[in-house]
Amino acid sequence: MTGILPPPSDRARAIGERVERFVRDVVIPRETAAPRHDHGPGDAFVQELRELAREASVLTPHILGDGDHLNQRETAYVLIRSGLSPLGPLACNTMAPDEGNMYLLGKVGSAEQKARFLAPLVAGGARSAFFMTEPWTDEGAGSDPSMMKTTARLDGNHWVIDGRKAFITGAEGAKVGIVMARTDAGDGKVTATMFLTELPDPAIRIERVLDTIDSSMPGGHSIVTIDGLRIPAEDILGAPHEGFKYAQVRLSPARLSHCMRWLGCCIRAQEIATDYACRRHAFGKPLIDHEGVGFMLAENAIDLAQAETMIDWCASVLDTGDLATSESSMAKVAVSEALMRVADKCVQVMGGTGVTGDTIVEQVFRDIRAFRIYDGPTEVHKWSLAKKAKRDWKADRSERAGA
Repeated sequence: MTGILPPPSDRARAIGERVERFVRDVVIPRETAAPRHDHGPGDAFVQELRELAREASVLTPHILGDGDHLNQRETAYVLIRSGLSPLGPLACNTMAPDEGNMYLLGKVGSAEQKARFLAPLVAGGARSAFFMTEPWTDEGAGSDPSMMKTTARLDGNHWVIDGRKAFITGAEGAKVGIVMARTDAGDGKVTATMFLTELPDPAIRIERVLDTIDSSMPGGHSIVTIDGLRIPAEDILGAPHEGFKYAQVRLSPARLSHCMRWLGCCIRAQEIATDYACRRHAFGKPLIDHEGVGFMLAENAIDLAQAETMIDWCASVLDTGDLATSESSMAKVAVSEALMRVADKCVQVMGGTGVTGDTIVEQVFRDIRAFRIYDGPTEVHKWSLAKKAKRDWKADRSERAGA
């Protein structure tokens, strides 16, 4: 670990150390047994890992026995350690999209919904999917949710949902779904509502699982058709027409937890690359003693420290109760770009070995490349931050003019 930040609390230290010990001692030795060149590890393998996590008392470690959730700084301390292996988040039940969905259900769900939908996720016996993004070929919602084409119309005491979704992580094999659809509040504004559903459902059909560059998430990423899905009114998540607001409740913490997990992966990749550079000799000395190699590892150490600091800063803002929309955009850009540099240099340091499956470095490189797009591409976040800079500038000018 980088060791640049003190643990945020005694309980986070205890949980985080237990998670790290489990990942290093139990999960990492099983990496070679994980299926490769697939959309992600199968559910049977994931359940084997989760049984081991349950025995080690590290299953869903960020949600405590009484249902309380670690704060964001504490969550970071734990999730970074779960990410030391690509299999760690799967084993510990801290992976996406379940971690974000559990957070949202905990914040917005009713008592009945928590018992029915949240409890199986926390127990690690079920996976979930979040149905928001739509196919670009349909001119549907991507980074701009206001373009949502999927609709939900009221029919008696049920809502009927029709549409298509894309890049739905884990839809294949999921047991819980959160579906976001456009609804009419009668005021002429574009509104959306979130609906809970048990899966599988014959009205939700997976067209295909996409062949993507990453391979760490069970079920992969699917294009889905929703045809006449009937949802009882009591299975609305939160209130009708508040879907965009709830998406913001989920997105910042979920975006940041991606940063946490993949920081853990890149810390491990740096460990592997450093070990290789210290053991491998060329031209009469270890690779690390060659300036070109040693400097790459030094630059990685700097990027890792900056990424951890950025995560801690954004987590601290979230812990004040702020939505941290701008802060999470900054963190997503800074961390994903820094980790891409780290992963790339780890591959480069290891030469031919770095592009093989002999270590996880090659997989980390692929996963981090996808991370630069998932939960908002770098360019979208920069555009959002630029718009905020313009708004702040206008507000400042107006305030000065009125002074």
